[in-house]
Amino acid sequence: MTLITLIRHGQTDWNLEGRIQGSTDIPLNDTGRAQARAAAARLAGTRFDHVYTSPLMRARETAEIIAGELGLPAPLITVGMREHEFGAAEGLLWDAYRERFGADRDAIPGAETVPQLTERALSSLERIDRAARRRSAPRTESVLVATHGGVIRALLEHASGGTLPAPGERLGNGSVHRFAMDGGGIRLLDAVAV
Repeated sequence: MTLITLIRHGQTDWNLEGRIQGSTDIPLNDTGRAQARAAAARLAGTRFDHVYTSPLMRARETAEIIAGELGLPAPLITVGMREHEFGAAEGLLWDAYRERFGADRDAIPGAETVPQLTERALSSLERIDRAARRRSAPRTESVLVATHGGVIRALLEHASGGTLPAPGERLGNGSVHRFAMDGGGIRLLDAVAV
């Protein structure tokens, strides 16, 4: 079994402005860096064997800060954990997005569907799980993955059969969600609010 702790990256200026980031590569702001340090403090005392990160700089910097604070090795990049690609909606304010596209994400030119995002993220976690089980069997390995709100939301929906997150629930920057994988699927263990 592999314990997987997903952490949402810290705040960016686009988060603060209410802009859709998607795969646009936006850096953390000072608040985001402080959130990453606070997340590291919350995670202190938890054993992690490896740290992984989305390739986008906001997640990478979050992972680097946490790894540095906890004395962990440099994060490994896992492309499949990058944010939901919003196509033509990237850079829009959320209100403009809703006005232009409504609630149908499949109507956005160039956007990834939620099932595509879920499959991509699950495939990435399955590769991490297989590698962990090869390295550590029979011991349980624990990994930390810095990723994005859309990815975590999709995995929560998948693992809960669509009951989580609650409608309208926002996943905060720096929030932590713990899952377990055992080669046969993913299950949610807990979520830590920020």
